[in-house]
Amino acid sequence: MIQVNAPKLSQVPVCVTCGTQYPEVERMEDCPVCCDARQYVGWDGQRWTTSAEVAAQHEVHFEDCAGVMTLQLAPRFGIGQRAFLIPQAGGMVMWECLSAVTDAAVERIAGMARDGGRVQAIAISHPHFYSAMLEWSAALGGVPIYLHEADEEWVAFDSPFLRFWSGDRFKLTDAIDLVHLPGHFEGSSGLLWKTGPRPGGSLFPGDAIQIGMDRRIASFMWSYPNAIPLGRKSLARLRAHVDPLAFSDLYGSFEGKQMIGEAKALVEASFARYEAALEG
Repeated sequence: MIQVNAPKLSQVPVCVTCGTQYPEVERMEDCPVCCDARQYVGWDGQRWTTSAEVAAQHEVHFEDCAGVMTLQLAPRFGIGQRAFLIPQAGGMVMWECLSAVTDAAVERIAGMARDGGRVQAIAISHPHFYSAMLEWSAALGGVPIYLHEADEEWVAFDSPFLRFWSGDRFKLTDAIDLVHLPGHFEGSSGLLWKTGPRPGGSLFPGDAIQIGMDRRIASFMWSYPNAIPLGRKSLARLRAHVDPLAFSDLYGSFEGKQMIGEAKALVEASFARYEAALEG
């Protein structure tokens, strides 16, 4: 890993296709995330930008989604994921990350912090959403970034703000646990908000669980853009990690993709449907 001075982060290479930020190197030819079979190199070839250029052409759109504040780049950039600001006692947790930091977004978050405390931590589900995580950490005052140690090989930067957790469950705050949801990546993780925003709690599963278009069906893939499904063993392992979790709501990675109410039952039915499909 390469250590980079925080003020220079806005000028280091960002992959246009996946939105991942990399250290400044003499020859940055290919994006490791996009060269992996779970992702893809853009049809017009490998292209690079910087988060400063992205910030100049995009804004961070804030939207309250079923009781949770979401952040998303507009117009869409890279994979197009959304991030979440989850209120906690004395502050907030940022779940997932975006590919650029804007002054307006930092100012708005600072305004939210005056009402309920600053962002205390960033946690990210898997390497596709690492994006500009160190730049966000620096912009928010050097907050720690929590990643599962099984995906450490995908981290290109060295930073004192990185925190690698291990095992199946990690207590981030009194109300939030990070949970291991292997399958899409070995270290794929979710955030379990045990107390909110409604009774029954909420699971934010990253891409470990992907919500379908009718929002009653979920799926579980090794690669979503290349339509490579999980096999039986990987599916069974993922289900074994999801089964003990209690949640009523499920917040997916993309705009509009959430299951509000009875989400645990819908996910269980989706596992059963997938298993039946594997049997033909």
